[in-house]
Amino acid sequence: MLPTAVKKLRVVAPKAASAAECQRLEQLPNIGPAMAADLRALGIVHPRELAHRDAFVLYQALCAHSGKRQDPCVLDTFMAATDFMRGAEPAPWWAYTAQRKLLYGPV
Repeated sequence: MLPTAVKKLRVVAPKAASAAECQRLEQLPNIGPAMAADLRALGIVHPRELAHRDAFVLYQALCAHSGKRQDPCVLDTFMAATDFMRGAEPAPWWAYTAQRKLLYGPV
């Protein structure tokens, strides 16, 4: 019997090193279960679909779907994911913050 202090371990999907390796949304850099669920709610079922999607349009769609303004870091994450699926190197979502501010201003 396990001690009560032992918590369930959460298995984290290994992250893909390239777009070609990415078969599940959770394999995308910066995408965990909650963000993968958000993408699925928007109709995205496979990472390759992100290569032809606009991160800002996805962000706006998620805001509309949820009925509330999402944190701007969600847009940064969508920018990172769409760029990755277009062939960019994996990068943390916060690497897109300056670009997001330059392109979209306050969101």
